[in-house]
Amino acid sequence: MPPEPLVLGLVFRDFHPQVAEIKRELVSFLEAQPTVRLAGVLDVNDCDCWEVEPQIVAVVGGDGSILRTCRTMGVHQRPMLGINLGRLGFLADHTPKEFMESFGEIAAGRYKIVDHLMFHCRLIRDGREHLKSLGLNEVSIQAGASLRMLDIELSVDQAPVTTYRCDGLIVGTPIGSTAHSLAAGGPILKQNLQAFVVTPISPHTLSNRPLVDSAECVFEMRVPDVPEGATLVIDGQIREPLLPGDVVEVRKAEVSCRMVRLDSFSYYATLHRKLGWGGQPRFGDQAGL
Repeated sequence: MPPEPLVLGLVFRDFHPQVAEIKRELVSFLEAQPTVRLAGVLDVNDCDCWEVEPQIVAVVGGDGSILRTCRTMGVHQRPMLGINLGRLGFLADHTPKEFMESFGEIAAGRYKIVDHLMFHCRLIRDGREHLKSLGLNEVSIQAGASLRMLDIELSVDQAPVTTYRCDGLIVGTPIGSTAHSLAAGGPILKQNLQAFVVTPISPHTLSNRPLVDSAECVFEMRVPDVPEGATLVIDGQIREPLLPGDVVEVRKAEVSCRMVRLDSFSYYATLHRKLGWGGQPRFGDQAGL
């Protein structure tokens, strides 16, 4: 008997004319493949309403589309494959052409599923949970429109760590380590590590360096004096103004982001390509030695 076809769902973030053309191309390609069955073609905000349960969800857009899809799927995370229409694309790594060229490998099951750390963020106000969100990249407190430096108190597992005087503070996952945290001078963590990185944004004290700690820890941030305009930002997509007395808590989620990676995938090759790590010639090479 021939193998069962792969059940695949397609998710799109928007319907810009260019995206609509790629959508038609991909749907036409997949409908012509005997090795695949389409579970549906959905908007990112509806990606938990499948006609048939998909084995893989192909997300067409950029890394932001994957972040939004993760949150929409909530506790029912499904393996995702990113098809990049954006710029960098650390998660959405395939172009539409590359996806179609490698589809035979995917349909034949020659891929692995890698779990990535996700977090739950809670904003506690007046002793009650004011906001709760699942996320994949990062949680940050930012000075924003206040145009003032913030004093942000950090505790880990209820133990006081330090007070950062800075323009903001980021608590990021390994996936998020190549986003805002990297731009703020944080380290790059390998994507499948179980750890968080805490990175200050423009710290006033040079000794305030990025901190890496276990994903089993619970991180709490407080801003005793909150200027108007200071904001809690989750994955760059959820924004909530902060008030005096607010506590922001970040902890490991019970679910993981599940990414489909072809057997040929190399994270370091992705960094080399996306970050332009061309390397420099050695001194001996320059000297002709």
